[in-house]
Amino acid sequence: MEINKIYKGDALEVLRTFPEKSIDCVITSPPYWALRNYGTEPIIRGGDVSCDHNFVPSGKNIKHPSDTILGDRRFVDMETESICNKCGAVKVSLGLESTPQLYVNHLCNIFDEVKRVLKDEGTCWVNIGDSYSQSGGSGTAEGHTQFGKVEEVGKFVPSKRVKNLPPKCLCLIPDRFAIEMINRGWVLRNEIIWYKPSCMPSSAKDRFTVDFEKIFFFVKQSKYFFNQQFETMQDVTLKRAKYKTNSEKTEMGIYGGMDIDSQHKCFDKMLEPDYPGRNMRTTWKVPFEANHEDHYAAYPQKLINIPIEAGCPIGGVVLDPFVGTGTTAIVAKKLNRNYIGIDLCYKNVRTSERRLYNEIGLFL
Repeated sequence: MEINKIYKGDALEVLRTFPEKSIDCVITSPPYWALRNYGTEPIIRGGDVSCDHNFVPSGKNIKHPSDTILGDRRFVDMETESICNKCGAVKVSLGLESTPQLYVNHLCNIFDEVKRVLKDEGTCWVNIGDSYSQSGGSGTAEGHTQFGKVEEVGKFVPSKRVKNLPPKCLCLIPDRFAIEMINRGWVLRNEIIWYKPSCMPSSAKDRFTVDFEKIFFFVKQSKYFFNQQFETMQDVTLKRAKYKTNSEKTEMGIYGGMDIDSQHKCFDKMLEPDYPGRNMRTTWKVPFEANHEDHYAAYPQKLINIPIEAGCPIGGVVLDPFVGTGTTAIVAKKLNRNYIGIDLCYKNVRTSERRLYNEIGLFL
């Protein structure tokens, strides 16, 4: 395993070559389900590795732009999933599975390997978005990313009616993923809301505009590395501390278990010059950053500062198994950590390397 390197390949296969308990922190945003075709080769998953596979179409088609690069917006059917009629292996690109259940299973199989290579005291942070089931007969579906409707900017427009879900229903992909991760032995410490104050408006007129995504904070055991993060106290709170203003709940001894004396001691600490602030909350207000790369789901660098500083020691190794255009790697180096990135798309690997050179000055 080489550190400060971007590996080109399937995340599951590359991770299998890494030694056990060698990674300090994992931060990633995997391909979202049914939102976009990243143009990567399908991967064989499950089944019998010794089988001489005979793949046949699963019958689950989607519609996508036939050539978005050239601006051709005609929609054509594309087979996204094939099944071996001998051993049941599935051949599919991650994110293009025919059902949410298959997607979550494939994704969590990768995180089984992430868990193996993560140190016992390591932390794992996963940003994952949601999508809607098919909305009608137009051949497109509702989908939201930080950029609004998928067909306006993305490379892929799904057309899926999810089994057991009515049209226009949220698929709850993040929740399904989190539950399966817990079922596989992960400890979920926080569900974090990434609030995006400058999200694109939605064209939907029968629901509210989605302006957030979820980030899950997982660990392997009850004791793990964590560098507490603080945020500035609100002015109204500091004013209450200055004038020793108690609430009725405090006077009754039921405000956080505090009586008046305990509350006054907290007030005194808040007014000390070196008081770090309050423990950071789970709603993170982080706007987008300008992104000039050909990648529609790059999260902002400011968003990644927080989990790296909280969940990885200085000099530690941060892994991103879906590194995309390299944002995680760039922020890791800026914060004096090492990185390892993995991506199946050759173009993403080259883009990550170029950005590392331009922003960090690393020769690769």
